[in-house]
Amino acid sequence: MEEEQSTLDSNTNLEIMEEEELKRLILPSVDKLPLTPPSAIESNFVTYYAPDFMKPGHDQYVHRHPNGLCVIGLAPTHIAFKDKGGITSVDFNVGKSDRTHFKVSGKRKKNAQQFESNTALCKVCTNVASYVVRCCVKGSLLEVNEILVKQPDLINTMADREGYIAIMMPKPADWLKIKGSLVSLEEYTK
Repeated sequence: MEEEQSTLDSNTNLEIMEEEELKRLILPSVDKLPLTPPSAIESNFVTYYAPDFMKPGHDQYVHRHPNGLCVIGLAPTHIAFKDKGGITSVDFNVGKSDRTHFKVSGKRKKNAQQFESNTALCKVCTNVASYVVRCCVKGSLLEVNEILVKQPDLINTMADREGYIAIMMPKPADWLKIKGSLVSLEEYTK
């Protein structure tokens, strides 16, 4: 009888310990929670940077989604942000074509243009100078952010979200090649 009571007490203690462990896993400690929740960018993308891409000070970011899409934009340290007044206009008419006129459609991304990593995407202009923004990833151009033509200030205020330049789809082999030349967020902040 005494052994049965001891076994019951032991089982009850195990259940209590398991329940406490489950609560600890499900309900995090308040002091361990971040002050602000992570943004959609932080939650869904891995961020890489291309410092001094093609020229000193022409830093760009690449947000890579698990599905392989890459969002391209200007890094906070890009030289255009240092000019007084910031970016005043964006022009997607570079080279022989206007990037805003290409419409990609379908599962196979019909009509997508294939670009090298050094191909010009657009020109961003400040009151002082204009700067060419490059793809920095070899792949298919799926979309450019046409809103920037009418609202270029989005780059100044929300460069990593609504102020992105373009969305690219690199082939896996091309991504592995270019990834080696990019730096992680931790390396970039140093």
